[in-house]
Amino acid sequence: MNNFMFYSPTEFVFGKDTELQTGTLVKKFHGTNVLIVYGKSSVRKNGLLNRVKKSLEEIGIVYTELADVQPNPTDLKVYEGIELGRRNQVDFLLPIGGGSVIDTAKAIAAGIPYEGDFWDFFTGKSVPHIALPVGVVLTIPAAGSEGSGNSVITKVDGLKKLSLRTPEVLRPQFAIMNPELTYTLPAWQTASGITDMMAHIMERYFTNTPGTEVTDRLCEGILKAIIEEARKIIADPYNYEARANIMWAGTIAHNGICGTGCEEDWASHFMEHEVSALYDVTHGAGLAVIFPAWLTYMINHNVGKVAQYAERVWDVPVSEDQKAVAQEGITRLKAFLCEIGMPTTFRELGIEHPDIDKLVKHLHANKGERVGNYVPLDRQATREIYEIANS
Repeated sequence: MNNFMFYSPTEFVFGKDTELQTGTLVKKFHGTNVLIVYGKSSVRKNGLLNRVKKSLEEIGIVYTELADVQPNPTDLKVYEGIELGRRNQVDFLLPIGGGSVIDTAKAIAAGIPYEGDFWDFFTGKSVPHIALPVGVVLTIPAAGSEGSGNSVITKVDGLKKLSLRTPEVLRPQFAIMNPELTYTLPAWQTASGITDMMAHIMERYFTNTPGTEVTDRLCEGILKAIIEEARKIIADPYNYEARANIMWAGTIAHNGICGTGCEEDWASHFMEHEVSALYDVTHGAGLAVIFPAWLTYMINHNVGKVAQYAERVWDVPVSEDQKAVAQEGITRLKAFLCEIGMPTTFRELGIEHPDIDKLVKHLHANKGERVGNYVPLDRQATREIYEIANS
């Protein structure tokens, strides 16, 4: 096991009607002038936005609104939010939504006090040392951004989708999590979120670091719970306990606990980022295509952990033929993804003729000549994985 630091100071307020505590929590963390960030129409239609605004008004907190954050959020909305926040002298960011909204708010929070271009943080030109505090009202369990210091933004010019990881600066002060707010999520969005959180765990699970049995077992147990609870939600979208378990799983999948003591991979996420940047597909659905292809490649290059994953997560019987065990695990993963309505090929994702040359070129321009750690992938390897996803 490697040395590690695990830092997770976010206060999670979980359960029914917890959004009514928003004003109290903002005040607790010294917010007085809030920029509310949200997406399209759902938070208006279901009354959540009004409930949150009322809780702020009752405690004397003023606010400004930034609406219409899109999935796969772009730098344009971040620039708009930075300008709006500075003009109104906000001192607190309050995203209401899922990962796209939260990531946008985090980028704004880092950008407002910074004298340069916030994109400097995403390219590595600069590191954020200060940011406005962020509090979250979560509506979509998927990205885990409510419990992490991460943000992913796409720059429209050049379609560069890059991530920022700053757990000490951008981890939210609080996250309000009411599973009832997820009842009316479309089945596609629910399934995409489930796939995303599973991928967050798997990016950490597939490691060459020895001696990580406790972390491995955490990952395996959470994955098995997600699979079980996902099937309950498919059968009954209003199953509160299943929704609650999935919402909490999305948080702990990405708050760092599943990666303690090990070297993480992240090649599949980087490869998918190029797909969603170029074709604007749902991130979780893109991962449903890329991750099985990545695992298939690994059968012939580093089969050990893939076979363990098949045995412990998908209950494939132990055998001396590790490749056969691993292949059966991938088959069961793909069957589960199909069961919850996810694609497993580019064609099923709606991309008939993916430009693999462009995907490979952009990937390595953004992430270097070798991507990932479980098996460092060069251009030939990532091309092969994209081609497997296209077969």
